[in-house]
Amino acid sequence: MGRVVMGLAVGCAVATCVIAAAMVGRRIRSKRRWRKVVRVLEEMEESCSTSVGRLRQVVDAMAVEMHAGLASEGGSKLKMLLTFVDNLPNGSEKGMYYALDLGSTNFRVLRVQLGGQRSAIVGHNVDWQPIPQHLKTSTSEELFDFIVSSLKGFVERHDNVADVSQTKRRELGFTFSFPVKQTSILSGTLIHWTKGFAIEDMVGKDVSECLQQAMTKRGLDVRVVALLNDSVGTLALGHYHDEDTVAAVIIGTGSNACYVERADAIIKCQGLLTTSGCMVVNMEWGNFWSSHLPRTSYDIDLDADSNNPHEQGFEKMVSEMYLGEIVRRVILKMSQESEILGPISSKLSTPFVLRTPLMFAMHEDDSPDLREVLRILEESLEIPDVPLKVRKLFVKVCDVVTRRAARLVAAGIVGILKKIGRDGSGGITSGRIKGGSHSKMRRSVVAIEGSLYTSYGMFREYLNEAVTEILGEDVSPYVILKVMEDGSGVGAALLAAASHSASSVDMVQ
Repeated sequence: MGRVVMGLAVGCAVATCVIAAAMVGRRIRSKRRWRKVVRVLEEMEESCSTSVGRLRQVVDAMAVEMHAGLASEGGSKLKMLLTFVDNLPNGSEKGMYYALDLGSTNFRVLRVQLGGQRSAIVGHNVDWQPIPQHLKTSTSEELFDFIVSSLKGFVERHDNVADVSQTKRRELGFTFSFPVKQTSILSGTLIHWTKGFAIEDMVGKDVSECLQQAMTKRGLDVRVVALLNDSVGTLALGHYHDEDTVAAVIIGTGSNACYVERADAIIKCQGLLTTSGCMVVNMEWGNFWSSHLPRTSYDIDLDADSNNPHEQGFEKMVSEMYLGEIVRRVILKMSQESEILGPISSKLSTPFVLRTPLMFAMHEDDSPDLREVLRILEESLEIPDVPLKVRKLFVKVCDVVTRRAARLVAAGIVGILKKIGRDGSGGITSGRIKGGSHSKMRRSVVAIEGSLYTSYGMFREYLNEAVTEILGEDVSPYVILKVMEDGSGVGAALLAAASHSASSVDMVQ
């Protein structure tokens, strides 16, 4: 009997040891899986580092590339395109003007009435429509026929006329937010598409002419008098409100910038003559590249999988179209490195399924248990029951991606200021004017438009903070970042009004 009891005791002890060993083994495996996931984040954080020293290297690289792009065609990844805009709106504009804004997912039609004084927009009508997906890859004729059909309906409604061909000719500014090589203020040829468009027959065509032909075909008596992109429109609106506006930046679905340059600094067009001595230059900075940019393996893979590899490298690190996708790729990597999230869902493996607005919502979820993060992971990525500590890790991923993007945009802005001598680094010749017995900094206003800056508080905070860090506390108060609402639309109407008279830009023969 004693031996039986002894045997049972030994058996129980062995079983207990086995169970304990199994539990310890599970804990060890769980810790190992967790360490692998944390290591993915740590490696990403290190690769995305944007110290002030590194940002200043990006600033210098941006200024150097700007110089190179102005010196010769093809001299830089920055195209530094002439816009033939040499006189920006100043408040004297008066009358009714139309604008058409063709961007990425929508196009808009506007009618703007100007009152002849600075910041005097006395009337403003707007209508917008989504662009059907199939038209982004169809033909130029089909795309513009669709747009002009909507434009004609808009004119008929707001002008209260039954036959728009029987009234006086209207003048229109056309915002076309794709790379264009302009030949005048009102004409230019498409270089290549971005933002998911791929209408092959339009590359190399005159954009304004395509629109003008479609309007003539529809019997719509409207004349295109200004062709621009959204950054130029934003600069025009900024200057209309504040004459110290020297540059504009778009940070939305895509990213771009333009600024006011001295005409004599545009070496590749030495015969350029302007009445103002200046010219707005469209940088197309989405294509900027430098070895100083903190690129990760996720950026490299995203670029390789894109429909334009080795192009728009800067844009792919900072714009709304790509930030959510970078976060998705990091989460996927974490899932592949360990079983902490369970089996990998098909949704998590789908490119661009995590849209950037969803990433914003995850990043800004301030609930104690991160309920919004949990909901997005379940509904959008089909990852159920994610533990709280893992959700916190994903929020950190969103933070790293957002912070890097915002700080790189800040470096780009300061790079522009450095190029035009407004960064305060070179005495009176660098952003200073003489005033009495001492010199003082000039105000430099940068107009900003785009949802990343206007709607995403953390992005805006990180960008503003970085500008101050790079410039220093003595100079940064003289650099003002101003949000412009609808620069791509209202700005086009303003430039149509400003270019109402004959263009003042000419070339020396």
